[in-house]
Amino acid sequence: MIHTYEDALSWIHGRLRLGMKPGLARMEWMMERLGQPQKKIKAIHVAGTNGKGSTVSYIRNMLQEAGYTVGTFTSPYVETFNERISVNGQPISNDEIVTLLKVIKPLADELEGTELGGPTEFEVITAMALNYFAENPDIDFLIMEVGLGGKLDSTNVITPLVSIITSIGFDHMNILGDTIEKISGEKAGIIKQNVPVVSAVEQQEAIEVINAKAKETNSPIYQLGQDFFISDHKHKNGESFTLKAHQKTFNNLTIAMKGTHQVRNASLAVMTINILKNRGIVQIGDQELAAGLEKTKWIGRFEEISKKPLIILDGAHNPEGIKSLVDTIQAHLKGKEIHIIFSALHDKKLDTMISQLEAVAQNLTFTTFDFPRAASSKELYENSSKGETIAMIDNWMEAVKTELAKVTAEKNSVLVITGSLYFISEVRRYLLSK
Repeated sequence: MIHTYEDALSWIHGRLRLGMKPGLARMEWMMERLGQPQKKIKAIHVAGTNGKGSTVSYIRNMLQEAGYTVGTFTSPYVETFNERISVNGQPISNDEIVTLLKVIKPLADELEGTELGGPTEFEVITAMALNYFAENPDIDFLIMEVGLGGKLDSTNVITPLVSIITSIGFDHMNILGDTIEKISGEKAGIIKQNVPVVSAVEQQEAIEVINAKAKETNSPIYQLGQDFFISDHKHKNGESFTLKAHQKTFNNLTIAMKGTHQVRNASLAVMTINILKNRGIVQIGDQELAAGLEKTKWIGRFEEISKKPLIILDGAHNPEGIKSLVDTIQAHLKGKEIHIIFSALHDKKLDTMISQLEAVAQNLTFTTFDFPRAASSKELYENSSKGETIAMIDNWMEAVKTELAKVTAEKNSVLVITGSLYFISEVRRYLLSK
């Protein structure tokens, strides 16, 4: 029986033993039993290799600025489990988690006895979220982030107002495929009949796959660089840029989040809002739009958690994420001595990620953390050039203390801690407690 929040989390996380079970049959079964909550929600669906969380946050803040109440479903969490299901950026309460699970658990138990088998952890959380938002009359919009891929992801039971594909990269290739075309096909699986698609994918082969799916579903498609355009991009404390979308130009937009990739994410968000506005679905002024963008923050994404000494956390957990991090370091930390601590999951393209970090790090330290798929510090070291400025420290707290002492002693130094979001979550909690 589920009586407490701790009981709820223990049971939910226990579903991990089922692993990943791609397919929508279990979700559709639960949606049927719950009265089709996914059909009662005005949703925006966000897929992509990187940039999903930031894009969700930009859209949420713009809608909030215009007075709407916005639900979000994101993963993984950084601070608390509850943040996966949030309203206007505030995680739902422990009591609400317990109440939701009391609805979903009996369905999961019943489903376990069918030929479909029991739902996975992510399917349970998705069902909880959809039921919560459908039953909450205050919610105007739900922005839903895909967990993995798109076509067979449990969030793909929704029919959204707009589908967004942020980027395509080589991640989760054992599940999604080993070519850009295969991965793009999985992401494009979120495209629904007659639903507009907004895309910032860069590879031509990915664009062709997405265009073909959009044509098949009669979905209007808006591709960054073809249908809407970024210009006058400048690195300031954050970034500023101009966006031309439809017959509308948004001049001198400013974002606090740093990096060219964040300009792309913000542009996707603005284009999405513009589509909704042109279709009469939202009412939002240019000032509200600009203010929402400027207020947006997303923890664990080039996040400065200390200025003296300067410490930056960034959940760059795949090659494309590392490239964005390196580009941002080069744009915003010129002249600084860069100390990097890195930990990642062993099923990532470690050699590619590490070689990129070596190009900007004066000191690079590998470490590990308590997670089933975490790479050992030795495994990371073996994928490096093994140079004199490269070290490995098994205990990540020790690694942080060692590098913090160095950057504190050197006035022009910065400590960048990066890698798996699960790792960043632990480090962030530790540093903030200090």
